[in-house]
Amino acid sequence: MGDIIFWTLVRIAVTLPALWILKSYVDEKLWWIVGSAAIYVVIIHPAFVAYRKFEKKSKKVLDSTLCATCKHFDPSAVLCMKYDKHPTEDYIPCDGIHWEPK
Repeated sequence: MGDIIFWTLVRIAVTLPALWILKSYVDEKLWWIVGSAAIYVVIIHPAFVAYRKFEKKSKKVLDSTLCATCKHFDPSAVLCMKYDKHPTEDYIPCDGIHWEPK
């Protein structure tokens, strides 16, 4: 999830100054359309696509692992809070030793 936020911030840092520079070369009415389209196409849409991929990848872990039923598991970040590691379908950070029911 942090990767999605990081790259969204990078795209914001590049897009907004570019739009600021572009403002002096484009008519005012057209600039709002170009600016809105650029913000959606360069910033918002890629973030939503990346989040959907994250949810799809996380769904397998949430549905089929022991970690999903542990009290140390954070489902919003797909993270074992005790070990600060991300479990996968094939990897459980504590090997089930420190599993505790919710």
